[in-house]
Amino acid sequence: MAAPPRNPLPQSGHSIRGRGARGNLPGRFERRTIELDEGIAETAPRPDTELIPERSKTIISRNQSPDIRFSQSINPYKGCEHGCIYCFARPTHAYLDFSPGLDFETRIVHKPNAADLLRKELAKPGYRCSPIALGINTDAYQPFEKQLRTTRSLLEIMLETRHPVTIVTKSALVERDLDLLGELARLGLAQVALSITTLDDELKRRMEPRAASPRRRLATIERLAEAGVPAAVMFAPVIPALNDHELEAVLKASAEAGALWAGYTLLRLPNEVRPLFKDWLAEQYPLRAKHVMSRVRQIRGGKENDAAFGRRHRGQGLYADLLRQRFDRACRRYGLNRGAFGTRPPLDTTQFRPPPAKPGPLPSRRRAASGADRRDQLSLLD
Repeated sequence: MAAPPRNPLPQSGHSIRGRGARGNLPGRFERRTIELDEGIAETAPRPDTELIPERSKTIISRNQSPDIRFSQSINPYKGCEHGCIYCFARPTHAYLDFSPGLDFETRIVHKPNAADLLRKELAKPGYRCSPIALGINTDAYQPFEKQLRTTRSLLEIMLETRHPVTIVTKSALVERDLDLLGELARLGLAQVALSITTLDDELKRRMEPRAASPRRRLATIERLAEAGVPAAVMFAPVIPALNDHELEAVLKASAEAGALWAGYTLLRLPNEVRPLFKDWLAEQYPLRAKHVMSRVRQIRGGKENDAAFGRRHRGQGLYADLLRQRFDRACRRYGLNRGAFGTRPPLDTTQFRPPPAKPGPLPSRRRAASGADRRDQLSLLD
């Protein structure tokens, strides 16, 4: 999947409406770059989104990280049109010879044979059932899912085989699949978390240009709860001096909407995410940029990123400790994370029944996905 050399980030110019990154930072594996003429970002047309099919031999990625709850995941898409500037998954696009910048938002790789591959993997004699996290690296409900229905085809197989599944999304499109998720939840096989980073529409517009509005995500939590689907909220990422003051407000609004559990993670800046985020921050919030990055270094032991297990999600130092205390206090106040398990209870793995080893032809709508790649999970470990 070769690509031409990527343009570097503009040294001057403005953001592109509807996109998070201002340009194409070269991936760390590229040997060549093209220099931009000054001011080109102001006159360049808005880039269209390109959908790229990919076929591979497997669909389930395995994870052994000690600070991640799941051991299996499926990513129906690589790249994400939501365009969240802070997304930790951006560096994975470099493995495709694409840029983690605009390419990540505009060159979306999808997996047309995902459903077929999932059937084959679940039918293997040695398969051992454990919950599958759907769409962890990039959102399984980004805009193209409305047309492709890849995620829905996977959920259909989950229901057919009684396989437990978890979802984290920023999209209201998950409501389309309430029929499947409601039935899975009734069997103790599904949980859904909405990622809500801010309640400020303007900050959301700048930081997550194509994701659903905060109000719409809260409404989605309500719909999930009404359908009997256990819902959670992820306040992620927490960005010091930018959205950290909203922690209590986000948890309160989510609990009132019907969320039962909550979690949070601190901003992570692995590999190419660091220069992309700093460029965005300097352009969008120039008066706060130095303060934000100073706080980031405080929670990362003097660095701008810390990939160490046990620290990468929660940070270290006084600020990180105070944030943890605020989170715990807010959860108690708003009735989140109650029960014997403290957070989300385990899903049932005892009902799993493997599909036939050689199934008949699938309906045409299920022929819309493709394989996974171990590298999908590498950004989780950066």
